[in-house]
Amino acid sequence: MNWIPVFNATFLAVETIRAHKMRAFLTVLGVVMGTGTIIGVGSILTGFDSSITAILRSFGPNSVIIYKFPAGRPSPPTPEERTRKDLTYSSVLALREKCSLCESVSPNAFRNSNTIQARYKGNDMYGVNLQGVEEEYANSGQADLSAGRFITDQDNRRTAPVAVIGADLTKSLYANVDAIGKPITVDGHEYTVIGTMNKPAASFFGQDDLRVLLPYFTYRKNYPSSKDMFIVVNAKQGQLTAAMDQMRVILRIDRHVPYSKPDDFALSTADQMVSDFRQITSMVALVMVVLSSVGLLVGGIGVMNIMLVSVTERTKEIGIRKAIGARKSDIVLQFLIEAVVLTALGGVAGIIFGWLIALISRLIFTSLPASVPLWAAALGLIVSAGTGLFFGIWPASKAARLDPVEALRYE
Repeated sequence: MNWIPVFNATFLAVETIRAHKMRAFLTVLGVVMGTGTIIGVGSILTGFDSSITAILRSFGPNSVIIYKFPAGRPSPPTPEERTRKDLTYSSVLALREKCSLCESVSPNAFRNSNTIQARYKGNDMYGVNLQGVEEEYANSGQADLSAGRFITDQDNRRTAPVAVIGADLTKSLYANVDAIGKPITVDGHEYTVIGTMNKPAASFFGQDDLRVLLPYFTYRKNYPSSKDMFIVVNAKQGQLTAAMDQMRVILRIDRHVPYSKPDDFALSTADQMVSDFRQITSMVALVMVVLSSVGLLVGGIGVMNIMLVSVTERTKEIGIRKAIGARKSDIVLQFLIEAVVLTALGGVAGIIFGWLIALISRLIFTSLPASVPLWAAALGLIVSAGTGLFFGIWPASKAARLDPVEALRYE
């Protein structure tokens, strides 16, 4: 293939765009917005996916979360799932006694409330994440202590009024003092702080670490009517599938599920939760791409309109080129390349715009690792160039069909 006509057409296209800068900018504004949206949304979704995946995988590759319905699933529970019995501590005991492939079993009782208050000497914090756990919670890797000690089996058995608190709660309530040994009042109950935790490496963006961990039986003593709990089980290395089969049998027996009935509980692994989450993000990405394509459509129509105007303005030039031997393919190539260069430049501007969106998102949500993925930048450039190619076909073919004699007479 002879590349000289392509280079000449590209140079001519750039010169034409330089001669009409404002018109070119307004023409591709829709392309810039559409491409920028694709890039920006792609970067935010990539960062969001990385953040959520890290949180879900923090439970470990051999961990199983047992709850009434699938843990981590974004969709609401079904009517059947809402009627399921709550998990009880008897299931924890049954798993510890009978599951030979289970390394550890850790119950986690919690309260669904955003109004729980923590206080120390006039300093208040709301939205505390109150949980009742046992010693196995730390062994499963969910608690990284920064000072003090964790809850022991003895604390749990004697329902000791002690607590281990999260990093942001420590910083807010005990800014200038050592929290260890100090009292903390949570939801009207006073406890002694025995340990503080580092903020989890994987956490939801913008989420503060306001955990207050109590001994499981202390929690049950103070909140006897609270039924919400889940169980985290760590299977032995390489035995995850077999361990889940054991868990299922043990739980069905403990919960008296008839042979003909399905499970009234759910076993969720980190990989399953990540897969469920990505089904949602893929749908969000598809919707955003469809919406951003509206901007590309508007930009494409603008490109076609301005190229038709350009054909009309340069009718005499086209006639001269044909008169001295230019073929129809040369005229088509000239105008197609001009349209592609125009939208490709808009695509580059859109990539910069999308990168700015990712940068601003990263500054606002410091724990959201938003970054422009290579596939999004490449896709934005290809789509923008393809938009120019598609919408430039009609103006280019119209220019190629001009009669040279009539074109030379055009004023």
